[in-house]
Amino acid sequence: MTNKITKEAILSALGTVQEPDLGQDLVTLNMVKDVEIEGDTVSFTVMLTTPACPFRAKIERDSKQAVMTIDGVKTVHVKMDSDVPNDGRMRGLVKMPIRNAIAVGSGKGGVGKSTVAVNLAVALAKAGARVGLMDADIYGPNIPTMLGVEKLPPPDGQRLIPADAYGLKMISMGLLVKPGQPLIWRGPMLNSAIRQFLGDVEWGELDYLIVDLPPGTGDASLSLAQALPLSGAVIVTLPQMVSLEDAGRGLNMFKTLEVPVLGIVENMSYLDMPDGSRMDLFGSGGGERLAKATETDFLGMVPIDQNVRIGGDSGKPIVDSHPDSSVAVALTEISQKIAAKVSVAALSMKNEMPINIME
Repeated sequence: MTNKITKEAILSALGTVQEPDLGQDLVTLNMVKDVEIEGDTVSFTVMLTTPACPFRAKIERDSKQAVMTIDGVKTVHVKMDSDVPNDGRMRGLVKMPIRNAIAVGSGKGGVGKSTVAVNLAVALAKAGARVGLMDADIYGPNIPTMLGVEKLPPPDGQRLIPADAYGLKMISMGLLVKPGQPLIWRGPMLNSAIRQFLGDVEWGELDYLIVDLPPGTGDASLSLAQALPLSGAVIVTLPQMVSLEDAGRGLNMFKTLEVPVLGIVENMSYLDMPDGSRMDLFGSGGGERLAKATETDFLGMVPIDQNVRIGGDSGKPIVDSHPDSSVAVALTEISQKIAAKVSVAALSMKNEMPINIME
């Protein structure tokens, strides 16, 4: 006689599967949905806290293996879905909810901050998230070039419609002024432009708004932090000492503004040589040293690849044009770490009580 398969037995089995970032099992976290039993076949959905979950494959594999241990079960179908939690911060300027807002900054120019911001946004969108990218580098808006966007769609009444590229929505001052026109603006004008990017743009509902900040610690960064409550900030640096000193100032600016620092990305870390060796063009280990000195998470190293420059010039981000390259893999893994950290922080903010991601 075959044992009857029950929902209780399935949930009991899945109660042994841990979500590594959140440190609890799938059942306690209320991540198991739509359990169905048809004969010896079991189907269910695992609702992740981000489509860019770095442990997605492991959770799917462990869930299937756990249910297969139940007597009578022959086939298991696992659907992986996601519901990104809202960080709970009030963003009154925007019409539709932005669940999480992440700034990408640096203490100095020339470190590849915009390249990192673009590829992080594209990687999250490729994973299935609803992503917006705001080019707040008012003085040097390069993101339209990096995404191959030349103009915005026609406005809808008084509201601007963001451009669509690589599955994400993007707005930039570079699309609102004539090519080559310099912006000689003081602080109040910067503040007004950033507020317009938030309040007058039809973003729709977003899981993540990635904001590319101008380099340094000036008016634009201050205006953004005041106008848009941030889930956190990512600092981009090079391995060399001068870059690290500037990155440290940028990091301390966010701490002073009480913006959580999600971590440090070290860009242009090394060059892979044809013989398999690595050349450290800008030194080595600087990003990790800065992270350790400031008690900040080190999110990863991004190597040098000429395809990054080629893609930036031609509007083809490397995570899309060369997804299997070492650079694209590094940037994708960094995007997953950031998404996971933001989800954990969002859940912990509303968790004086047991976690329930579907609230």
